[in-house]
Amino acid sequence: MVTITDISKACGVSRATVSKALNGAADISQETAKRIRDTAAALGYLPNAAARALKLGRSYNIGVLFSDATGGGISHEYFSRILESVKAEAEGLGYDITFISKDLGRMSMDYYEHAKYRSCDGVVIASADFQDPAIIRLASSEIPTVTLDYSFDSRSSILSDNVRGMEALVRFVHSRGHRRIAFIHGELTSVTQKRLASFKKTCAALGLEIPPEYIRPAVYHDPRSSGLQTRALLALPQRPTCILYPDDLSYLGGMSELERQGLSIPGDMSVAGYDGIPLSQVLRPRLSTYRQGGKQMGRQAAQLLIEQIEQPETWIPQQLTVEGELLEGDTVRDIRGE
Repeated sequence: MVTITDISKACGVSRATVSKALNGAADISQETAKRIRDTAAALGYLPNAAARALKLGRSYNIGVLFSDATGGGISHEYFSRILESVKAEAEGLGYDITFISKDLGRMSMDYYEHAKYRSCDGVVIASADFQDPAIIRLASSEIPTVTLDYSFDSRSSILSDNVRGMEALVRFVHSRGHRRIAFIHGELTSVTQKRLASFKKTCAALGLEIPPEYIRPAVYHDPRSSGLQTRALLALPQRPTCILYPDDLSYLGGMSELERQGLSIPGDMSVAGYDGIPLSQVLRPRLSTYRQGGKQMGRQAAQLLIEQIEQPETWIPQQLTVEGELLEGDTVRDIRGE
C-alpha cells in the first residue's frame, strides 16, 4: 500500500507538504501541489478513509432514510429519481451515502442509533412517518438532517408544491368541462392534507360542490386500494366524470377496475394521476398527471445538508419549495358542450 511517506520520498518534499497538497491547502504553490497529486496518482495512492475521518472529524458519509407504509420505498420511480439525484450531488461534493433503517443484522436500533453507528455526518429523511418518535428523535438530534415534504422547526426542508400541483390538476380537468370530479387520496400525511385542502379550495373557487362520497381514502403507491375505491365510485347512483388518483402507480389499480367493468379511458371515464413518473407517459393513452421536481428536490436536499455539515456556524435553516409541471396527457376527455 502506497503511503504519504512514499510520495514524499518520490517528490523530495516533506510529509507535511504532501498532506497539504492532497487536502487542497492554499499555502503551497499550485505547481508543487499538482506535481505531488500527479505522483500520488501514478503510484496508485488511495487515501485512508478512517484516518481522514479521524483527522477531520468528518466521515464524508450521508445517511438516506426511506420508509413508507407499502414497503415500496426506493423501488418507486418518484423516490428513485430523488435518490439518484441525492447520490449524484453528494458524490460530486465528495460524500458517500448509506441507507438508514431500524435494524442491522441481529441488532435492533432506531434511526438515530443507526446513523451514529454508521458515523453519518448528516441524514436526508424522505417518505417517512414524521410522527414516528424514532424519526422525531433523529430530526431533533445533533445530527444535521434535511427532510423532504415535511418541515421540522429549526431544520431545513425541501417541499414539493403540492398545493399548486393539485390546483393545476383541478383547473385543467375543469377546463375540459368536468364538474363531477372525484379525488382518491393517500393516507393522511402532511402531503395529503395539503392536496386535500387545495382540492377543496380550488373546487370552491370554481363554484363546484363536491359530494363527500367523491373523496375517498386509499394508500399511496398501492394500486389495490385505489382499485377498490374506484369500484366504490363506480357504484354511486351518480358517477363522477373524472377521477383523480393519489399517484401514477395507484392509477394502475383504477385502470384495471375500469377495464374489468368494460369502461374505456377517457371515453367512459376521465382520469388523472400525480408524480409524473416515466411510466405515466409510456402508458396508452398517456396519463394526465402532475410531474413533481424529484431531481431538483434531491439535488437541493444534498446541497442544504452538506452546507449544514460544512458550515455549522453560518448555517441557517431553509424551507425551499420546488414547483412541478402539468402533463396534460390524453386521459381527460373534453366534454364541453355535451
